[in-house]
Amino acid sequence: MPSLGLLIAIVATLVLLTFVAASAIFFIWVERKVAGRIQDRLGPTRVGGRFGWLQTIADGIKLLVKEDIIPANADHFLFRLGPYIAFCGSFLAFIALPFGNGVVAVNMNVAVFYMLAVMSTEVFGIILAGYGSGSKWSLFGGMREAAQMVSYEVPMAICVIVPVIVAGSMNLVTVGQQQGGCFVNWLMFHDPFTFCAFWTYFTCATASCKRAPFDLAEAESELVAGFHTEYSGLRWSFFFMAEYAAMFAVSGIAILLFAGGWHTGFLPFDPADALATKLGSYQIEGSRPLVIDFGWILGNVVNVVVFIVKGWLLVFVMMWVRWTLPRLRIDQVMMACLKYLLPISCALLLGVSVWQLALASFEWLDYFSWALGGLCFFTAVVVTWKLFTTDQPPPDTGMGTLLQQGGPLMAELAKK
Repeated sequence: MPSLGLLIAIVATLVLLTFVAASAIFFIWVERKVAGRIQDRLGPTRVGGRFGWLQTIADGIKLLVKEDIIPANADHFLFRLGPYIAFCGSFLAFIALPFGNGVVAVNMNVAVFYMLAVMSTEVFGIILAGYGSGSKWSLFGGMREAAQMVSYEVPMAICVIVPVIVAGSMNLVTVGQQQGGCFVNWLMFHDPFTFCAFWTYFTCATASCKRAPFDLAEAESELVAGFHTEYSGLRWSFFFMAEYAAMFAVSGIAILLFAGGWHTGFLPFDPADALATKLGSYQIEGSRPLVIDFGWILGNVVNVVVFIVKGWLLVFVMMWVRWTLPRLRIDQVMMACLKYLLPISCALLLGVSVWQLALASFEWLDYFSWALGGLCFFTAVVVTWKLFTTDQPPPDTGMGTLLQQGGPLMAELAKK
């Protein structure tokens, strides 16, 4: 029935929009907590409710009611159009992003190509925003942003081809299904080229999402605020929703192509298939019998939770890098792409092609996945153990000691 298909499309669109908007609110809260923790800042102590979550809600309400100002010299049509094109470019990628075993809005055989293509359209919104603002600072920021995003998309796309060659498919559902069972089956541990491609892809994806240390186009000290200098209110928030949506989208591609997709890596079975076999299905009688597979639905709930948590972890790494590394100059940003990341990605593509053609027939190479996966697992265990066992003083301890020592000294100076 056409009406039923339209209803399903509308419901899927609303679910994805809700997820993108809720994720943006959650990521803003997480980024503030991560920044405060890494920089040893106490943060607000009398606002925001428990854990400061109300502060993000208050900021969202402020953006909704804030006055929407358009500069006199701006092109009103392009100024209004820019934020929505940028957001649509990031949102459309979620249509082909599978959150579980078959849990996808549209199952495409060219899902990888589609996601990279639609996410690249975000640059049009940025150019229109910079040009339509009628400000030279916004125009400079927009041109720098466009040059950075277009440049980094080239090595990022080449790195995506590396696991596609191993999997033999651009269908993300198929690629995710191939990585079930133990975590050594993840394509990240297939060979040294896919392992290096994961980190190269993640670096390029971070730069493509305009995240530090590659966010010079939005450097406050050089360009005020980059391409969105003249924006405020709701339209300004659309740019940041597009950025956070793109962060999760590129993280989702990395998880599906390299890190096992919706699989935990520790279960020898897929929860959706196992529960579907165990619980079976329920049929509702009528003119058109309706079959509901409760086991498959329950198993995919687990898959979706695993996939979202993995995506959040990679987004957390992007935040971690932002508040750890200093910002690069624009020439360093472009040199890192054209002089280093682009040749590295081409070498990885050539290497994995040779590996598949000449070395894939050797059975002893299967032990490589176990060796590399075991080494990474051991490293993760050691880092986690150090994280929870290392004694760290509160951020105000050193300041309190300094004030205690400085008090008598200031008193003596006052007497003199």
